[in-house]
Amino acid sequence: LSFAQQRLWVVDRMEPDSAAYNMPFALRLRGALDVAALRASLDALVRRHETLRTTFAEEGGVPVQVIHPSAPLELAQLDLRGLPGAERETEAGRLAAGEALLPFDLARGPLLRSTLLRLDDDDHVLCFTMHHVVTDGWSMDVLVREISALYAAFSSGEELRLAELPVQYADFAVWQREWLSGDVLDEQIGYWKEALAGAPPLLGISVDRPRSAAQGTRAGMHGFALPDSVAAGLRELSRREGATLFMTLLAAWQTLLGRYAGQEDVVVGTPIAGRTRVELEGLIGFFVNMLPLRGDLADDPTWTELLGRVRETALGAYAHQHLPFERLVDELAVERSLTHTAVFQALFALNRAGARDERLSLGTVRLEPFGDAPEETKFDLSLRMLDGADGLAGALLFRAALFEAETAARMAGHLQVLLESMAAHPGQRLSEVPLLRGAEREQVLHAWSGADTGYTGELCLHELVHAQVLRTPEAPALRFGGQSLTYAELYARACQVANLLRREGVGPEARVAICMDPTTEVIVSILGVMLAGGAYLPLDPELPAERRAYMIRDAAPMLLLTQASLADRLADCGVPLFQVDAEAERIALESDEAPATGVLSDNLAYVIYTSGSTGRPKGVLVEHRGPGNTVLELARVYDSRPGDRNLLFAPLHFDASVADIFVALTSGAELVVAPRRAMLPGEDLLRVLREQRITHMKTMQSALAATPVEALPELRTLICGGDKLPGEQLRRWSAEGRRFFNGYGPTEASIRNTSSAYAPEDGDPPIGRAVANTQMYVLDRWLEPVPVGVAGELYVGGGGVVRGYMGRAELTAERFLPDPHRGVAGARLYRTGDLGRRRADGEIEFLGRADHQVKVRGYRVELGEIEAVL
Repeated sequence: LSFAQQRLWVVDRMEPDSAAYNMPFALRLRGALDVAALRASLDALVRRHETLRTTFAEEGGVPVQVIHPSAPLELAQLDLRGLPGAERETEAGRLAAGEALLPFDLARGPLLRSTLLRLDDDDHVLCFTMHHVVTDGWSMDVLVREISALYAAFSSGEELRLAELPVQYADFAVWQREWLSGDVLDEQIGYWKEALAGAPPLLGISVDRPRSAAQGTRAGMHGFALPDSVAAGLRELSRREGATLFMTLLAAWQTLLGRYAGQEDVVVGTPIAGRTRVELEGLIGFFVNMLPLRGDLADDPTWTELLGRVRETALGAYAHQHLPFERLVDELAVERSLTHTAVFQALFALNRAGARDERLSLGTVRLEPFGDAPEETKFDLSLRMLDGADGLAGALLFRAALFEAETAARMAGHLQVLLESMAAHPGQRLSEVPLLRGAEREQVLHAWSGADTGYTGELCLHELVHAQVLRTPEAPALRFGGQSLTYAELYARACQVANLLRREGVGPEARVAICMDPTTEVIVSILGVMLAGGAYLPLDPELPAERRAYMIRDAAPMLLLTQASLADRLADCGVPLFQVDAEAERIALESDEAPATGVLSDNLAYVIYTSGSTGRPKGVLVEHRGPGNTVLELARVYDSRPGDRNLLFAPLHFDASVADIFVALTSGAELVVAPRRAMLPGEDLLRVLREQRITHMKTMQSALAATPVEALPELRTLICGGDKLPGEQLRRWSAEGRRFFNGYGPTEASIRNTSSAYAPEDGDPPIGRAVANTQMYVLDRWLEPVPVGVAGELYVGGGGVVRGYMGRAELTAERFLPDPHRGVAGARLYRTGDLGRRRADGEIEFLGRADHQVKVRGYRVELGEIEAVL
């Protein structure tokens, strides 16, 4: 076998009964058809080309070609004249499509099938199907051309002698094996190994549906045409830069793929005829080879600079086209996968116009293309361009198991944007070419941002609580075990703490650390610090002493509020301690009126430290205005109201606790505090939820999985934060009128920036759209919006963006950027470092960290691979 045949033979053994490598085409024959002449033409063709009577056997574990003696080719005939006229057309289309999908048996053959459908006396459909192992696109042209000549001779009774073939395909296979060896083979392999060293094994384009081993080869197609002016501009650019039109179009295609994948290194395959000797031009056989063309988009080149790179790559590949792609894959030791093709997953081909049916003249019989054979593809994405008298046209094929038709249509539109830019402004850098224009750009940047509710951000968090105190002073506000405080009692006790803190010097911008176990005292203390004008710094009592000491040194609080049970643990912290429980009598002597502080909404409300998972923990400086907007919006979205009981689930050193506390206390609900151990999934948490009759709960996937939902009839609203939750679990929790919300928000953008109400038909819950007065962008590395369905980095804008990091001016400048899309003076963006993508409805799906590679036991792997294994 030739190298190419051997590869397809192996694939057939791995995936038997597959039609992925069928090559079908059908012609409509209108006129008086001489069936006998057609039969004779087919038989002569089979006699002439050994490949058409070849099968593939295995001898001693090795595949071999078996060339059979010439015999008449079966021409199956089906007469559809008995059907009504309209039904004939439908049935012919169905039969042609079905024939194209019938698999071949490589060992038994034949590997060419022909069927003639008779719709009327002078109306036929001729269907051919061949297996790729004995043919290619060039061969199909040879077949049509020779049938045309043979039929013309047989139908007129003349003798036709086609020029004798100098070689047969089996001769080529032997020659290829002998020639491509030794130094010749080594030189070819050396070139390709160097050309592809370090190339990404997978094109990282986001797919609409997950990959699987059973995703099949069924394809969809989106066609488009380029305006004449664009086509003319591309031809002129090619001529001026000494490139071919193929190279120019390839440069644009690689750019689009790179933009969609977020990669600067893109490998695209292209078919090449593989007939490097004149003796092979008239043969039917499998000669076509695949060349991997590596695109270098680094350093933001101009179109002309990129075209120069593509030209050099293509010329080098053409000079080394002899190494069969199948052998290259073996030499590269690429890991095989049933979910994607090796080396490249995207294809590009440029063809010249010239239809087969125009070259086949059957006397007076008029020929037309018939139907559309079911599209099959072995690649994720394939761009086919046709250069003809009518201009440049394209067809984008996509694997239907991975992509929606709407995604392909958007992609084709964005390719046209790039081609228009290339033709009109070849000096533009890639970063200067936005993919999105007009209404599409307006939608992703503005229409899908949070609604402007007119929120001014003038009130501080404690002032929002005070407004609720005035509305419902006698309503229950806070509960811990058997203890309960009304709104009036809570506010009065917080004012007493505030007045004492004022006496200690606490005021605007002063930081006060709080290190307590959860009780009513911790909520009173938080509110008291704010009423004193200060900002609270929550410290986890269970933190290692070294980390707690680092946070205290970094934030430099003037005071640390704690409990007597924790005092010994904190004695050497270097900050004055104040034991709230031990000093209860002293606090009770203070005024229960709020002190005058002059604190404004742009003063600090709290400082919360990040986990430090990506480096040294950072103190995030959060002003009142950001979380003020968040808690009011979340209270509205979650429908938190008087009579509800909201659980404080998050530990205080997580900013989710800010939402738990202030959503409840600004909406008239009762905030329920429980011991820390009771928040662990299991019986203790279940007991709290039952006994306290919790209606609203912020939780996580592990807690949901361990909690029997049917035992909690009063639980009405559940909130998660970006977790990927099993659909069955979500459907169970969403039953009986319960509402489930997913969302997203980094500490640096004030708790929560998106929210999404789950519906069972959603599958995996998205993180939603931006909450009111917030902008949520999905941007590329140049801060340009990416299309729907394309992964990009998440950026948050609006009033929730915090001041920055404590004592980290350089890092603050790196992560907090001017907003280029709002046109508002001073507007800033926070760069989250997370990846996401928009769905067609505007909802955002969370995809993980932008730096998504981690080390596991010394191996560098992708998170997606870990998830697949788990």
